[in-house]
Amino acid sequence: MRCCEWSRQTGPGTTLAPTFQMPELPDIRLYLAALEQRLLGRPLERIRLLSPFVLRTVDPPTDEVEGRLVTGVERIGKRIVVGLADERFIVIHLMIAGRFRWLAPRAKPPGRNTLAAFDFASGTLALTEAGTRRRAALHLMGGRDALAQFHRGGLDVEAVGPGEFAAALRREDHTLKRALTDPAILDGIGNSYSDEILHRARLSPLQLTSRLDDAAMVRLHEACRAVLREWTLRLQAEAGDRFPERVTAFRQEMSVHGRYNLPCPVCGTAVQRIRYTGNETNYCPYCQTGGRLLADRALSRLLRADWPRSLEELEDRRER
Repeated sequence: MRCCEWSRQTGPGTTLAPTFQMPELPDIRLYLAALEQRLLGRPLERIRLLSPFVLRTVDPPTDEVEGRLVTGVERIGKRIVVGLADERFIVIHLMIAGRFRWLAPRAKPPGRNTLAAFDFASGTLALTEAGTRRRAALHLMGGRDALAQFHRGGLDVEAVGPGEFAAALRREDHTLKRALTDPAILDGIGNSYSDEILHRARLSPLQLTSRLDDAAMVRLHEACRAVLREWTLRLQAEAGDRFPERVTAFRQEMSVHGRYNLPCPVCGTAVQRIRYTGNETNYCPYCQTGGRLLADRALSRLLRADWPRSLEELEDRRER
């Protein structure tokens, strides 16, 4: 289903519910490669704005951008930047439910969820957004200096060593889940790949950065680099030369993310979750927390003393 993503939680007591998650670094790289292949060196013929809310800045105006050659495609964090001649830039933030589609030249936009369309002689790039909330954003910018406002300050984890990585995480005391997904600390990691990174590093999502020893910090740095690199290569191989149509936060090959109550691929233990403010963190209690179940804010407050504290207690209750 392309209009939205669906959580694949199929264990006992779970229900299917629509879930949207922001594209992260491997997904953004997939888009960048596809856009560069299709847009670089080609003139932008026309911009069709189909939603009054998507365009956030109009300096320069659209007619000053149209007709210019595409000179580059890059990213700033999770934003995609299309560079045009004479330092004109199109900056797009997909947010939670925004996605791209590649259509035939000057094609009719695919439904009411299309926010904007960019026409080229070779095809039309459609910016779509599922759901009813319009959060995706389009900025037209003049001059490279104007792009500085979009830099959040996060490090590119693949470009820094373990020392700089550790210093950034320890600058403030946060949980590892928060630190990995904070764009002011690290660049391009979100809810899904942070789950995979923490599972690879065998660390609890609620571990505080101030209490992480040097060996664990090195392990976390290596896990970040490995998971992002592996998923980038996997997604590129899956897409091939096709335009990426399935940019989703839930993939069957993931170890823990979106796999509540399914077996951990390392130890076979049922994956657990923490739900909060519409998001969900998935983890393996055996690999990551020494068998301890982390309190789910929604359920633990309700159950209080009835909340199981360990895998053994959870299994005992299931058998009753």
